[in-house]
Amino acid sequence: MNPINLSRLHKQIVAAMVDGFFLPLTLCVAIWLRYDSLNISLMQQYGWLLLACPIVSIPVFIRLGLYRAVIRFIDHKIVYVVVMGVTLSVMVLVALAAFATHLIGFSRGVFGIYWVSAILYVAASRFLARGYFAHRSGVAGGAPVAIYGAGAAGNQLAIALQNSSEYRPVAFIDDKKELQGATIAGIRVYTSDALPDLIVEKEITKILLAMPSLPKARQRRILENLEPLKIKTLATPPIKSLVSGLARVQDVREIEIEDLLGRDAVEPDHDLMAMCISSKSVMVTGAGGSIGSELCRQILRQHPARLILLEMSEFALYSIEQELQGLRKVLHVDAELIPFLGSVLETEKCERILRTFRVETVYHAAAYKHVPLVEQNPIEGIRNNVLGTLSMARAAMAAQVKRFVLISTDKAVRPTNVMGSSKRLAELILQAFSRTQVKTQFSMVRFGNVLGSSGSVVPLFRKQIMAGGPITVTHPEITRYFMTISEAAQLVLQAGAMGEGGDVFVLDMGDPVRIVDLATRMVHLSGLEIKVEQTPGGTIEIAYVGLRPGEKLFEELLIGDNVEGTGHPLIMRAQEAQIPWAQLQDLLAELEAACDQFDHEAVRAMLLRIVLEYVPQCGIEDFIWRAQHKTERKIQVVK
Repeated sequence: MNPINLSRLHKQIVAAMVDGFFLPLTLCVAIWLRYDSLNISLMQQYGWLLLACPIVSIPVFIRLGLYRAVIRFIDHKIVYVVVMGVTLSVMVLVALAAFATHLIGFSRGVFGIYWVSAILYVAASRFLARGYFAHRSGVAGGAPVAIYGAGAAGNQLAIALQNSSEYRPVAFIDDKKELQGATIAGIRVYTSDALPDLIVEKEITKILLAMPSLPKARQRRILENLEPLKIKTLATPPIKSLVSGLARVQDVREIEIEDLLGRDAVEPDHDLMAMCISSKSVMVTGAGGSIGSELCRQILRQHPARLILLEMSEFALYSIEQELQGLRKVLHVDAELIPFLGSVLETEKCERILRTFRVETVYHAAAYKHVPLVEQNPIEGIRNNVLGTLSMARAAMAAQVKRFVLISTDKAVRPTNVMGSSKRLAELILQAFSRTQVKTQFSMVRFGNVLGSSGSVVPLFRKQIMAGGPITVTHPEITRYFMTISEAAQLVLQAGAMGEGGDVFVLDMGDPVRIVDLATRMVHLSGLEIKVEQTPGGTIEIAYVGLRPGEKLFEELLIGDNVEGTGHPLIMRAQEAQIPWAQLQDLLAELEAACDQFDHEAVRAMLLRIVLEYVPQCGIEDFIWRAQHKTERKIQVVK
């Protein structure tokens, strides 16, 4: 019968029976080591102790839970239980001998040798049994992997994986010289330079990164060094997830875009984060979107009195409301959550909501943001992005909302598409309102692509890699700024608190990234190769499909060079041209009339008139159109 298939109770009985046989045998060895012999007189003298040994020890072991431990999952912590159990049982045996004979004729050395020998036997028997069960259950036959990082996390990961049937750690890699050459958890530590040879020699199939507390910049350099090896790389969860208990060290995951591009987060200013939120009534428009939903999560952590969610999509609103209800319980936040189905174009409805719930801060994230879709549906894009912002701003002023923060985009800078120009026009509306009144402080926060948003290329690339390619890239030289969605949301909340009226805040997005380089790194860290002329054996091709309608090669964050710093190292304040409200409102009325009449030609002409920086992509059709429509673009601007 296979012992693995025995029930838990039967296994415990077998373990107790084995101890019942070997513990007296261990005592015999202790007697033999003390007297150098085992004669009949010694056996008669110690015979009753040989019988008492298992009778005393096994109940002690049961009481301490030694038999409850699952052998396949024991670790070094069991040694403490073994030492405690053996020590207590030896003390009881000594007490019995003292009570019965006052230790006359007994050697104290026998008890000392037995104590050491019994500890060695009980501990060794458990670890030998663990190895046997691991081998019989197939755990020892997992895929050979190297663990990068021989610190505490790496040690925990190695121990956890030794009980796993999926991975078998065969080497540690660490850049610390004091650890190189050492043996940890039975595994040798090597230098990173030895990795290429180790991969061949030990047939390593994956590298597991076990450095959750290492700075992002250092992790990124390590990944850059691993990329040429073209071996699949996985990572342990971030240290925050481990500390909070949301993940275990053995929960290895795919390399995320944050690992490739992420930077060390700047600790948020909690006073700024809470200034416009704590104990206040707050509204988020577009609450079900990628940015809006993350804003809601961050806002809830600041303990608002009330959080109002405005969203057009029923499913998106249901999803975020359910998630926030769960998060509210986890965080023990006593905030009222109120979901509203509706559009930002419903001015009267929005005003009533703002008045009824005495909203003090509005984060306006509702927008259509997919460049090609808005380019093909310009009237809907303008209605939602421009007229929706106008509607919400008027509702906020009528309800005397104190702060109104617009979530803008880097595509509003010298836009070449309808989406970007519509967001720039939304900025101009709020800038104009800031000059006409002081009760509502309007501000805008402009940033680039956020990782994990609905329009991000990363999920698409990962899906294409899993399907065997090809990866579709629009242009070899296209670059984009990237930021994690949580960092962007935190910076939006802090920037909004700095607003004095009409401010355009620009977030420091770091360095722009070539999209083709990003795709190549994702392929290599998946253990695959790009198929090009130099590597014809590669499995993943990159297909260049051309720029989409309205798409730019390079994005910018500033229209001009007039920018100043703020109290936050990642937030800047831009000084840019504005259009007076007296002139802008007439232009907006014309634009709205053109939208109502579905006059695409007029809509396009109005965008060119109002957004001075708007320069559509100039293909042959654009060239002919612009020659036929000499649009007057003379507009008064103010600083």
